[in-house]
Amino acid sequence: MSKPSYDWLNKLPKIELHLHLEGTLEPELMFELAQRNGISLSYKSVEEVKAAYQFNNLQDFLDIYYQGAQVLKFEEDFYDLTWAYLNKCHEQNVIHIEPFFDPQTHTSRGIPFATMISGISRAFDDGEKEFGISYRLVMCFLRHLSEDEAIETLELAKPFLANIDGVGLDSSELNNPPEKFTEVFSQAQKMGLKLVAHAGEEGPAGYIWSALDNLNVQRIDHGIRALDDPELVVRLIETKIPLTVCPLSNVKLRVFDNMSQHTILMMLDLGLCVCVNSDDPSYFGGYITENFNALVDSLSLSKEQAIRLVENSISSSFVSEDRKFTMLKLLNDYKDS
Repeated sequence: MSKPSYDWLNKLPKIELHLHLEGTLEPELMFELAQRNGISLSYKSVEEVKAAYQFNNLQDFLDIYYQGAQVLKFEEDFYDLTWAYLNKCHEQNVIHIEPFFDPQTHTSRGIPFATMISGISRAFDDGEKEFGISYRLVMCFLRHLSEDEAIETLELAKPFLANIDGVGLDSSELNNPPEKFTEVFSQAQKMGLKLVAHAGEEGPAGYIWSALDNLNVQRIDHGIRALDDPELVVRLIETKIPLTVCPLSNVKLRVFDNMSQHTILMMLDLGLCVCVNSDDPSYFGGYITENFNALVDSLSLSKEQAIRLVENSISSSFVSEDRKFTMLKLLNDYKDS
């Protein structure tokens, strides 16, 4: 049985700061691209793929995630992937996005950097023209690989920096602490790129400290383990460091057994700068509106709390002050409607 849709949430202007483009690959598009590119999948049908989306932990998910990404080969594939996500954003009244992409997932298969960045950027430009959705793009390093490989990826990205706004750190968190990537983040900072990192999802609160102190990040992706360390909570509140929380993802990957246990609203009430995002929506059961819906269903999210969460997203975004002002005006118009 499908969950109810809340009209007031559908109309809420939204911003997404934690979204993996490869994680928006719906099974239908996966099969379409596999057929188009002559790629054989391990699954016989869309239904079989969906049945495999039962994960015990982050690694279970990543195994399927990387397999799905194999169907992306040509510029048009990356365009189609991004365009499908932008259409979903338009449906859900998302007005600004700052997605991640994982170049190493593709360059390791011989896909040229130019192929992926051209397809993604072309779709973003079309989305801005057609839907008015502004964007910033964050390139992630895969933390299960070496820092030397991350530095090589940063070198590959240099001709395309006009299309890339920041760098991040994702993939398997356990046993891959942020300090493993201190040098590449230092280089990226000198190049003027924004800095973010996944920390405190499956990894401990100490990884959040490390991302702040060793990588100098401006945002923490996930960060829900912060509550394990009261001193860290105080620091995050005082410095207003954003935490880009992904509720459905946290439940799907067994960080919480069910949504009623999620701590995002507790974090909001403490004064932490938390916001709602969808992470890998194809795999985790919903895009950003479905994440908000789940918070209403399980935690009785109020309209006032939803507005505060979006205000945090706006203040945490990497856009100009003018664009932030415009987005806040849209949110204020919504409040008054």
